[in-house]
Amino acid sequence: MKRITNLISLCVLVTFGATAQINTPQPSPAGSVSSTVGLTDVKIEYFRPGVKGRQIFGTGDGFLEQFGTVWRTGANAGTVISFSSDVKVAGQDVKAGEYQIVSIPGADEWQVMLHSEMIGGNMNNFNEEKVVAKATVKPMKLANSVERMTFQISDISADNTSANIHFAWANTSWKVPITVDFHETVMKDIAGKTQVNPQNYVAAANYYLNSGEDLEKALEWMNKYLSMGENSGQFWHVHTKAQILAKMGKKKEAIATAQDSMAKAKAFEQGDFGYIKRNEDLIASLK
Repeated sequence: MKRITNLISLCVLVTFGATAQINTPQPSPAGSVSSTVGLTDVKIEYFRPGVKGRQIFGTGDGFLEQFGTVWRTGANAGTVISFSSDVKVAGQDVKAGEYQIVSIPGADEWQVMLHSEMIGGNMNNFNEEKVVAKATVKPMKLANSVERMTFQISDISADNTSANIHFAWANTSWKVPITVDFHETVMKDIAGKTQVNPQNYVAAANYYLNSGEDLEKALEWMNKYLSMGENSGQFWHVHTKAQILAKMGKKKEAIATAQDSMAKAKAFEQGDFGYIKRNEDLIASLK
């Protein structure tokens, strides 16, 4: 019995030793950033090395990352970027999916590449034939050093069609442009869904108005929506109709429609939501 007890005790100790682990902070903690550009979800997952008093980019034994040498662009397993739909990176077509960001630092320019295979931290597996996009970028000198390597999805354009992959570490920063095209997707949605939900007429009319598409069609859709039930009392959508008419050059009709929207906004007990001013401004711009 004593031998059995000792054996059980030994098994417990071995099992406990195999499973119990102490959690400590990682030298290069994981980080991620994501954003939607147009209709495309863009995500960057990476590990964030620190400067820790070291010289980072340069030539010679004193520098951590050597100019002219392929780098995983991060620590541990490197940096992975993903796109939920097809995009252009630095003007080059890139299919939806995951890619590892690999770079070659330089004093005057960097090569930044998307590698179709995940090679982690082993740059011996880097294969030029697996590069789906390559950008030559000018590094920017930072006035204040960035301690932890950082990626951002920055500079999203007003029309939501472009952004930048933005890298910063130590005293160096660079950007690589991303562009997206969602027009065809939206047009298919409009064609397929305007018959399903009347509210889609409003979304379609607004998209056509803002993108400069067929304004006659936009007006047709807005009129169709406003003619249903009590929708004509929705002064915010009546104002959109006035905007469409104004863009079509139909000033007289646009002013009359804006006046109608303003009157309904004034009569609305819960407030005008700023549409009195919007209509006043539109009318003033047409006179």
